[in-house]
Amino acid sequence: MKKLFFALALACTLQVAFAQKPDAEMQKAVDKAIAATQDAKKATKNATWINLGKAYLAAYQNPLAEITPGLDKTNFSLINKEKPISTSTVTLADGGTFEKMQFNAYDAYFNEAGMLMFLDVTKPSVPGDLLGEAAKAYLKAYELGAKEKDIDEKLQEITNNYFSDAYTQYQIGNNAKASDLFKGAADVSFTPPCSAPNQDMVYNTAFTAFNSGNIDRADEYFKKCLDIDYTKNGDIYASLAKVSLAKADTLAAKNYLATGLTAYPNNSTIITDLINLYLQTNEDPKKIVALLDDAKKAMPDNPSLYYVEGNILSGIKDYDGAFAAYSKANEIDPEYDMAYYGLANISLKKGEDLIQQIEAAETERNWEKADELSDQLIAEYVKAVEPFEKCYEVSTNETVKTVAADYLKRLCFQLRNTDSKYQAAYEKWEAILKQAKGE
Repeated sequence: MKKLFFALALACTLQVAFAQKPDAEMQKAVDKAIAATQDAKKATKNATWINLGKAYLAAYQNPLAEITPGLDKTNFSLINKEKPISTSTVTLADGGTFEKMQFNAYDAYFNEAGMLMFLDVTKPSVPGDLLGEAAKAYLKAYELGAKEKDIDEKLQEITNNYFSDAYTQYQIGNNAKASDLFKGAADVSFTPPCSAPNQDMVYNTAFTAFNSGNIDRADEYFKKCLDIDYTKNGDIYASLAKVSLAKADTLAAKNYLATGLTAYPNNSTIITDLINLYLQTNEDPKKIVALLDDAKKAMPDNPSLYYVEGNILSGIKDYDGAFAAYSKANEIDPEYDMAYYGLANISLKKGEDLIQQIEAAETERNWEKADELSDQLIAEYVKAVEPFEKCYEVSTNETVKTVAADYLKRLCFQLRNTDSKYQAAYEKWEAILKQAKGE
């Protein structure tokens, strides 16, 4: 499954600078605002509910007061007069190493440069989902006639705060809590009058739910991704397939992958997962090719469909079928770089198989067989040169050109003792790669 996706800046909370107040005072302010909403007369006024929303947000922000990510240790110490309860070095989910300082109400994480990266509130001033309660209060105010612009602004602030907290929980490895917070961000952002629905938060909710074992929520929110036409170029279908497999529903997994393949035939994750699923269920992976038939009938001149077919057949080592498919793609479009790449890759995959056979023959001290296989390996490397050269020649994608040039450099190095032309070619491709890197 793909990584968490963030479209917002990490330091995106919209905190107001103020001095930290005692928790009892914050609880008293919230209780007073709640009491006002229970008064029959005051409850009909949008200002009453706006005040409740403000009270909840103030309580939410209170433990951190003026402390925000981005501070260095010097400025952090000037703002925060409290001495840390403990200090430790921790490695977080992304592999980064941080200095963790534990305080009474929160933990602070500093990077190796001494900059405050994020904060985890461990003791909120008022218990409960303060952001969720604030959102409910502002939405009630909107129902009672509060200005759409004002409520929209507050809902976006709440969404951003949810996101910041969710990211922190994800970083420290608490996927379950991160999913709860991403869900809060997603749900609030899609609630009118919020004008900034955040599709990424829907995906992140599902992603962290899956990681924490909450399969039902993962299923619900990955499906919501499809409902809002957020497919991540087909990756959502692969994610839903994984969710289905976690539910032991192999048929549903196949259906998701098959649907994804027809809609996104170039998605390598879907292709790989579909091949592996067919192999695991002892079914003929060649059946997958049939899934492309309807697309081919509708788009007979689409070379990418044949390129995908080649990838599928190559993945199950049907190299003759893959060769025919890639060749068909180039017949349709002689300038299709990836089909040439596919043709060259067949020889590389055959080469990998031959290397294993050579090693086995050498282990058995069957030198004659090893020499014979080595000759076959050289022949495959020679076959790969021309399509890689063609790929480089026709491609307009600099990344593809660089990859093709790198393969050509390595192939020619391996072949340099078979013919002097390969030594010259090796030097040519080495120079091209250096130029591309600006050396």
